Amino acid sequence: VQLQASGGGLVQPGGSLRLSCAASGSISRINTLTWYRQAPGNQRELVATITSTGSTIHANSVKGRFTVFRDSAKNTGYLQMNSLKPEDTAVYSCNAQGTQRNWRVFDSWGLGTQVTVSS
Repeated sequence: VQLQASGGGLVQPGGSLRLSCAASGSISRINTLTWYRQAPGNQRELVATITSTGSTIHANSVKGRFTVFRDSAKNTGYLQMNSLKPEDTAVYSCNAQGTQRNWRVFDSWGLGTQVTVSS
């Protein structure tokens, strides 16, 4: 199973971006889809996760500004980021865990997409 993250870019403080994480391959079900970010010199940080039932968890640092959601029919997850701050600047990557059609479990990572918040 391959993941492709996209949607990053340069945005001014207070702006918005929507990241996408598209999964491809022999997928039966995606159980969890998680967004992480890592800024230079910092450890990787969990940003938000969504389960197959639609339950979500958002890091305290992004609550009220970021929203994770998914389109199960498209095997795609999204991260809507509003009211962006310079401290949100990081490489954002996605992880998906689930089951393939041959019943094997998968735990896949996508390459990151750069988000830069600067005036």
